[in-house]
Amino acid sequence: METLRERFCAFMSNRWLVFVAAMWIQSCAGIGYLFGSISPAIKSSLNYNQRQIAKLGVAKDLGDSVGFLAGSLCEVLPLWGALLVGALQNLVGYGWVWLIVIGRAPRLPLWAMCILIFVGNNGETYFNTAALVSCVQNFPKSRGPVVGILKGFAGLSGAILTQIYTMIHHPDHASLIFMIAVGPAMVVFALMFLIRPVGGHRQGRSSDGASFTFIYNVCILLAAYLMGVMLLEDLVDLDRTIITVFTVILLLLLIVPIVIPISLSFCSEPKEPAEEVLLPQQEKLEPGKSENNANEVIFSELEDEKPREVDLLPHSERQKRIAQLQAKLFHAAAEGAVRVKRRRGPHRGEDFTLAQALIKADLWLIFWSLLLGSGSGLTVIDNLGQMSQSLGYDNAHIFVSLISIWNFLGRIGGGYFSEIIVRDYAYPRPIAMAIAQLVMAVGHFCFAVGWPGAMYIGTLLIGLGYGAHWAIVPAAASELFGLKKFGALYNFLTLANPAGSLVFSGLIASGIYDHEAEKQAHQRHLYAQNSGALFSGKFAQDDPLKCEGSVCFFLTSMIMSGFCIVAVVLSLILVYRTKIVYANLYGKSRS
Repeated sequence: METLRERFCAFMSNRWLVFVAAMWIQSCAGIGYLFGSISPAIKSSLNYNQRQIAKLGVAKDLGDSVGFLAGSLCEVLPLWGALLVGALQNLVGYGWVWLIVIGRAPRLPLWAMCILIFVGNNGETYFNTAALVSCVQNFPKSRGPVVGILKGFAGLSGAILTQIYTMIHHPDHASLIFMIAVGPAMVVFALMFLIRPVGGHRQGRSSDGASFTFIYNVCILLAAYLMGVMLLEDLVDLDRTIITVFTVILLLLLIVPIVIPISLSFCSEPKEPAEEVLLPQQEKLEPGKSENNANEVIFSELEDEKPREVDLLPHSERQKRIAQLQAKLFHAAAEGAVRVKRRRGPHRGEDFTLAQALIKADLWLIFWSLLLGSGSGLTVIDNLGQMSQSLGYDNAHIFVSLISIWNFLGRIGGGYFSEIIVRDYAYPRPIAMAIAQLVMAVGHFCFAVGWPGAMYIGTLLIGLGYGAHWAIVPAAASELFGLKKFGALYNFLTLANPAGSLVFSGLIASGIYDHEAEKQAHQRHLYAQNSGALFSGKFAQDDPLKCEGSVCFFLTSMIMSGFCIVAVVLSLILVYRTKIVYANLYGKSRS
């Protein structure tokens, strides 16, 4: 019995248990992706026009992106305290919105509704921060796979929650808002004490690679299963019992990763502390780490005298050639031919502060490229409900679920393929972002033409491209500006998301939609008058504006497609500027 109790204690302090619990929390943390499903219910209940819905969408995006408070609280509170704050914000924000939509609470002005949406959606920043902080500390040598998987589950959460909602479907679509308010809070309340650092750096095992491979396989199986189920439910009228069975299988797939901490704690022999020394150690210098001391002395003429091809040499040969050149300059300096100065700041690939990075063109190229690419993708996610309705689809949930799945695969695939680009070819990672933005440009064009089946193709391309941004950009930022102040840099770059949504959704999409809806309402009104219908004017004024046909989002989609091409150009400029940096970081030479 004593042995069993020791193993149970080892299970509760196992870093894989923390990782699996974080995956479960992340699987319900992406509630913002469901805004496209709940916005039609809010619009019809509160009689909002598309411009007002767009403002709520911007408030949602701000809540999802402004994570400075969550990061600060995670430094002063235990992680379970930060999770508790996030769960309460989610419950209060979306719970109040639900009460207003069903008429149980008095209707509030638009600005107050924006605050409620902001507060509710800001709760997920606490979930993300606590999950990432705990798992990165527990897996210090596997940060890439850990972050990719956790961010992937956040992207997949929209499809998971939608499938659960389909099982407990209620005729009143406002019940989805209730599920968004209560579901994530219940999961966090149940798991929040498991999310904590547990000294994971002392728990390394040679089987960790196989464990990550198992998790990746579960993720891909989960995405494929969800996609198949969603398409089947959309094409075939399934019985309620079958839908319930599908949902139970989904929940079982989510539970499967728990076998890793169980097997490590109960089915394997305890590992002696000395075995940790036998594990392979990472010997390479990580990209983003400075090779030089802060007080390194350089010569003003060194960059001018150094041949360009030196930067393309392998690391050891390049250092040898630079040392020879420095020796010559030392001799010249001794004779007074050149002057010596101290370097004024870090170079690309070294550790930057946010203030130092803000004066670099590379950061602003990333920011504007992200704003145009990711911002246009977020606009599609926020307006999927109206876009599908305008093209004659009654059920917007299928498209919200599909774009969530493609978003997940985009994050997994974007990180995987961009890693191949930099590791195998030492080519700048932003080239993968340019490819993703080109894919998104084609996706926006599919939405614009409105051909039969174009919604499915557009959802696929936009979801993959949008998800890839959030696997590529954090890695590229850490490589160019270092890891020391990565949190501040990442939080700054995430502001491009709501800024892009404000421009595309709040100013462009909503204005064009309402303009087309007013034109159609005026035409219907004139037709009714010509037909001699009574009280037609009254009915037209009381009904909320609704646009039908591909014309509703044609111009908006074409504009966003054009801006994605601009984003491709910005990414390619960044690629050109950082070729030498990546050649140096990854020790490859290119002809």
